[in-house]
Amino acid sequence: MKIAVLGSGAMGGLFGAYLSRENDVTMVDINPAVVERINTQGLEVREPDGSSAVYRPRAVQNARGMDPVDLVIIFMNARFSEAALGGNPELIGPETYLMTLQNGSGHEDTLAKFAAKDRIIIGTTQHNANAAEPGVSNHGGSGVTHLGCVTGSAARLQPIADTFTACGLEADVSDDVQKMIWNKMFTNVSASALTGALQVPLGFISRNADAWALCRKLIREAVDVAAALGMDFDYDQKVAEVKAVCDNAPNGLTSIYSDLKNGRRSEVDTISGSVVRAGIKVGVPTPSHTFLVGMIHALEGKNLPN
Repeated sequence: MKIAVLGSGAMGGLFGAYLSRENDVTMVDINPAVVERINTQGLEVREPDGSSAVYRPRAVQNARGMDPVDLVIIFMNARFSEAALGGNPELIGPETYLMTLQNGSGHEDTLAKFAAKDRIIIGTTQHNANAAEPGVSNHGGSGVTHLGCVTGSAARLQPIADTFTACGLEADVSDDVQKMIWNKMFTNVSASALTGALQVPLGFISRNADAWALCRKLIREAVDVAAALGMDFDYDQKVAEVKAVCDNAPNGLTSIYSDLKNGRRSEVDTISGSVVRAGIKVGVPTPSHTFLVGMIHALEGKNLPN
């Protein structure tokens, strides 16, 4: 397959590297230093067992002069997805699939501005990685990548899943992938979002009575919105799962914590904000999520010039 990966950070680098084992992969990144690093030294993936390997996809700053590819995978902060797709129209033809494995939900609304709904793939992955340095991904853990469609049967995506699996990224297809995406979100929209606003590690959320009460309210609202969307989750089970995450990683620092601590904009709009937008669509109030999204944006604003 001809594949373009938009974004060469930790996860984009990981997937681009693995997929280049069997495919023609192009990494697209606006950072010239990253592009030069990939083209001269390759993409390095450091595995949990201490081993590492270097892969050689090509890298470009933009797709000017390229032909459409079979698959475009968006792996970047969701705030930049629309600009990245709009800035690289050469990649997208009538037969091109656009795929998002980004955190949060609702990304298909952005992708639908650039491709027909039957060419959009949504999914979730159990792989995780962090960036050791530009062009180097620390592969933290593996798992299954689940792929699904916005419309129609996911069975037609089996060749893409097979390609992923052949490259060491085990994948399957599911008509229930939207529920899988939401299932992965509960910790992010509750405990993780609170660690950012409070600037605390995960353990504080389950240990402190006031923080835990707030966390439970956020889970309750998310479960109610999901139910209105036709996805039933057991509230008590979700609470137990989120608590286990906090208890098992008491010193864990989330990406939203790091973004706010380091003066960066966060992905709150595509994570907690997706619950707010979905609640509006289905008529379910989300006052706690609405307040938290506003609070996090206010914290981001502290670091902006007046």
